[in-house]
Amino acid sequence: MKREGIILGIDPGTRIMGYGVIKATGSGIETLALGVIRMASIRDPYRRMSHILEKVYELLDEYKPDSMAIEAPFYSKNVQSMLKLGRAQGVAIAAALSRNVPVSEYAPRKIKMAVTGKGAASKEQVADMLKRTLHFTQRSEAFDATDALAVAVCHATQAVMPDKNNTSGSWEAFISKHPHRVVRK
Repeated sequence: MKREGIILGIDPGTRIMGYGVIKATGSGIETLALGVIRMASIRDPYRRMSHILEKVYELLDEYKPDSMAIEAPFYSKNVQSMLKLGRAQGVAIAAALSRNVPVSEYAPRKIKMAVTGKGAASKEQVADMLKRTLHFTQRSEAFDATDALAVAVCHATQAVMPDKNNTSGSWEAFISKHPHRVVRK
């Protein structure tokens, strides 16, 4: 494994936010912590954002991660839910960046693929695979915690198995793949 260090994984949410902390070394991955931040009892949505900020700062200060990985919001028909989720994600990202911790974002399918080999895996399958491969003894309170752990594991494995199809938006790569789309005048 090339990517070494402590990685904080976040599964953003406005009612429950999951977190997982791993230590990636050349010989494997060790689970340092996993859990959830509960906010259902906080009625004011702005107080929830403040609570997320405080709790992420606590995690950053306690574990001193070398990087933070966060799950990207997925498309939903409920626009209000997406906006709320985006706020929670933004607050967590801002907390990490204010502590100079680099942030990476991963799509849910990519995370599931990295952990189980299937982009459409269920939360139960992700949790089961993590328990089998990481042998963690911490009891997870919710799938949000194991989802966050999966985000961290995905980040750790990206240095080992980078996306070979990712051309990073290169015009040269686009033109070579789609010569019929180039219009010459």
